[in-house]
Amino acid sequence: MTDYFDVIIVGGGAAGFFGAINCAIHNPSLTVTILEATNQLLAKVKISGGGRCNVTHHCFNPSELVNNYPRGGKELRGAFSRFQPQDTIKWFESRGVKLKTEADGRIFPVTDDSQTIIDCLVKTAQELGIKILTQTPVKEINKTEFGFNLTLKSGKILTSKSILIATGSNALGYEWAKKLGHSIQSPTPSLFTFKIKDIRLDNLAGISVNNVHLQLSVKQGKKLEQKGSLLITHWGLSGPAILKLSAWGARVLYENKYNLPLIINWLPEYNLESIKQELLNIKESILKQKVINYNQFNIPKRLWQSFVNYSLTNVDKIWAEITKKEMEKLAIELTKGEFIIQGKGMFKDEFVTCGGITLKEVDFKTMMSRVCPNLYFAGEILDIDGVTGGFNFQNAWTTGYLAGISIKNDKVE
Repeated sequence: MTDYFDVIIVGGGAAGFFGAINCAIHNPSLTVTILEATNQLLAKVKISGGGRCNVTHHCFNPSELVNNYPRGGKELRGAFSRFQPQDTIKWFESRGVKLKTEADGRIFPVTDDSQTIIDCLVKTAQELGIKILTQTPVKEINKTEFGFNLTLKSGKILTSKSILIATGSNALGYEWAKKLGHSIQSPTPSLFTFKIKDIRLDNLAGISVNNVHLQLSVKQGKKLEQKGSLLITHWGLSGPAILKLSAWGARVLYENKYNLPLIINWLPEYNLESIKQELLNIKESILKQKVINYNQFNIPKRLWQSFVNYSLTNVDKIWAEITKKEMEKLAIELTKGEFIIQGKGMFKDEFVTCGGITLKEVDFKTMMSRVCPNLYFAGEILDIDGVTGGFNFQNAWTTGYLAGISIKNDKVE
């Protein structure tokens, strides 16, 4: 016994729901169902932004928007011209969800509660007559002459003319795509913090620096660098600059087993030569003051004291006593300090994957597979990932929308 649906969406996350909803809106005569393997719908929406849901980002220029995607920016350029953050905002607000923009450009519901977004999506889907099946894991997907057979773990078979796979970074999604003719870019983590155990960072957890320049020391390949704020933690380093660097350097870090030197310029307005000159100027004008007590730079006092303690043979030295070698060492610590990454940590409860369906195998006008007709993809299953700030959800909304409106009303008779 098999059940037939015109469209089956595999995956009850942001991309799956948005694809299903837009499919039902544009094709009201189609029967649409969402299959979710677990008992929780929109699980990633729930935990996003510390439970507030970072819906999207206040960047309305597609050409600028794509610069926030280490992988997939080129393909998303055209997609964003059809559905971008402005459209996301209008969509939710037209359904009674008021949104707010924070100082850093991130956009949240005014309720500061991700459940607001979940309730909106689930309610809209139900009003459109979309069937939502939870705890319904799919075991395998097979192409047939008329469409697809989806065998559930329970043994039941569902048939459909069109399917949208929106399973995020779940390995099963990649398996099904591969079986249906697609190649997969090897999935690796993106958006993570760096584990670093270093005497210079001891007892400094909680200290943040507003503007640093980071560079991964890679022997081959392109230069990987990032600017922004940094946070010292009890396990190493975090903060926006670290997370962005982890995203852009995801593959290189993975290939090097998360063991690479990280070069930090804590004072990016200086380079090694200019900081040496500045330190020399200080030495000549503040001869009798202790070095450890005189921090005229834009870094926290305790961080300065750590670098002084590390660079000088005697922490009680006054400026007049500092040697040329010590001056050089301190200058290096401030502008070219090297810290060895010894692993990765996860970014809170959020996890983003670099890798997935090879993008050239998907038509980004429709999100339909170029190798298997009536098979669609949306969201993180694609080899697309964004930096933190609402960009990964915008990928889900945009690709879900394009897939949803592209599934045509052509029922199997």
